Amino acid sequence: MLELVRDFVNTYDVENDADELTSPAELALWLRERGLAGEGDRAEDDDLATAIALREGLRAALRREPADLPELPLRVVIADGPRLTPVRPGVPGALARVAAAVLDPGWERLKVCLEGTCQWAFIDSSKNRSRSWCSMKVCGNRTKTRAYRARKHGSRRPQGSNTDTV
Repeated sequence: MLELVRDFVNTYDVENDADELTSPAELALWLRERGLAGEGDRAEDDDLATAIALREGLRAALRREPADLPELPLRVVIADGPRLTPVRPGVPGALARVAAAVLDPGWERLKVCLEGTCQWAFIDSSKNRSRSWCSMKVCGNRTKTRAYRARKHGSRRPQGSNTDTV
């Protein structure tokens, strides 16, 4: 289920300002394609607003920041260990399932890229859970190159005039 949360957060591409969830119909389609909503389930404008608030709240939580999540129809079930289950069917229930997935094992491995312009969600599969970027080749390289240039720029001595003054 970590993949579900990752994919949901990644419905908005921060770097390219591209959103997969541009309408209630797109939200319903996204949920149906993942088996979370049925063929007859339709999303409303309020559902889209809830989905976007949930997505950005989860992104903030993955950055380890305090996050306010929207109200969702969930209840706590204790049988076979505590878990959250949706109370309503349809799109609200499907969004509740996405939110409830954060309780699945491995949540600590789900992260958001530290590159400020990226913010892509990824699953950290490193042994010590120390991965910081979605891609070392792209975002890690950008960050390290900027840091290197900043260090180099800060270590230069001011250039004086080439002529001697008396």
